[in-house]
Amino acid sequence: MKLHRNRRAAGTLASALALTLVLGACGSDDGGDEGSNDDAAAEDEGSDDEAADDTGSDDAADDSADDTEAGGEGAGGEASGTITMGFIPSWTDGLSTAYLLEHLLEEQGYDVEMETLTEAGPLYTALANGDVDMYPSAWPEVTHANYMEEYGDQVEDLGAYYPNAKLTFAVPEYSDITSIAELPDHVDELGGEIIGIEPGAGLTGVTKDSVMPTYGLDDFTLVESSTTAMLAQLKDATDNEEPIVVTLWRPFWANSAFPVKDLEDPEGALGEAEALHFLGTKGFAEEFPEAAELIGGIELDDEQYGALEDMVVNEYGEGKEAEAIDAWLEEYPDVIPVP
Repeated sequence: MKLHRNRRAAGTLASALALTLVLGACGSDDGGDEGSNDDAAAEDEGSDDEAADDTGSDDAADDSADDTEAGGEGAGGEASGTITMGFIPSWTDGLSTAYLLEHLLEEQGYDVEMETLTEAGPLYTALANGDVDMYPSAWPEVTHANYMEEYGDQVEDLGAYYPNAKLTFAVPEYSDITSIAELPDHVDELGGEIIGIEPGAGLTGVTKDSVMPTYGLDDFTLVESSTTAMLAQLKDATDNEEPIVVTLWRPFWANSAFPVKDLEDPEGALGEAEALHFLGTKGFAEEFPEAAELIGGIELDDEQYGALEDMVVNEYGEGKEAEAIDAWLEEYPDVIPVP
């Protein structure tokens, strides 16, 4: 976004220099030939007028180009500009909504760039600094509350799109364990490990700072690695009907792909259910008003969200995200608001 302003400044400076050179050349002609007749003087004046007209045209062109690049309207009133999505591919809520928004925004006339990151911290930093324009599936109310305390003044909430997200602990359906409160009695059976995800994830912080002390899980180690690694261990354990406890969340396709069940959280240590939000860097709505209006009108229920994630991640898979979005929009044509 900074480049837009630099380009305009450069264009204006170039136009000013062009005008100076033209006027300087005309002044040199007048001073070098004081005995010229009136016709010659009139011709010089005409040249000055033409040069000024050309310079004005250049300025208008610069203004038009700047408006287009900065998120204004292009020819025919179509929205334009470049919007960069920042997301973590292994967190498939953001993956799915990023490709949905890419499709919708490109239909409006925007160019969309995808920027993948591996941790929530760097993503919030990039959003706050304007290095990415949007985080397409944030958990700002509970899970990412610490990041919002740090960066909240530098981001914009563009709207909540899903109302019932929550953090969970899960075990296989064949396990006798039903509550997090029972885990201390099964520490040996579980090998003293809770299989977690990325170190910088909000879920990881809540597990260490709230769940483990609340339920006295001092004899457990939280294994911090990645979502991909956690899912690999979950698959291996359930394929072999072995005991395992993992940190999970809803909505997430793994809850239906694997034979797992949520553990009860009688103390509420994992926090209340929260909404998933679209976040933009500060100034997003002003720079991309048409995009902000479209994004703010998107709301998905359980069925719609579940189908979106399943199509993008499982049914079509990597490399066929655009086909997945087309299929989803065909199945749910009335979900997206028409501006």
